Amino acid sequence: MAKTRVAVEFGMGTSLRRKDYTKAAISALKNALWHNSLGMAPAFGFDKSAMIVDVEVAVQDPEKVDLDQLRNILPYGQGSFKAIFGGLNIPKPEGGFTVIANAAVIVSFDMEPAA
Repeated sequence: MAKTRVAVEFGMGTSLRRKDYTKAAISALKNALWHNSLGMAPAFGFDKSAMIVDVEVAVQDPEKVDLDQLRNILPYGQGSFKAIFGGLNIPKPEGGFTVIANAAVIVSFDMEPAA
């Protein structure tokens, strides 16, 4: 397979009160997806289902991200999902913290013709 990257989109999401890393990651993914309208698949002569979508979310506690919930957000394509260390936990004066997640969505296609 000749996996060829055609687009990269970025998003940010937060969990203001609940310290919910999954909620922040979902918000970041939606931010990356919903603020863009990429017509890549038809431009290359592919169906949307042929999109290879690699999603990487960064939070301070990656083990607390439920990747299955992220899979439900992707509208089409073949997705792979990874949570890594990054993002921010912003301390609050009264205690606790706000979670900030960052997401990168990389869209690729197999550019080799089918045999």
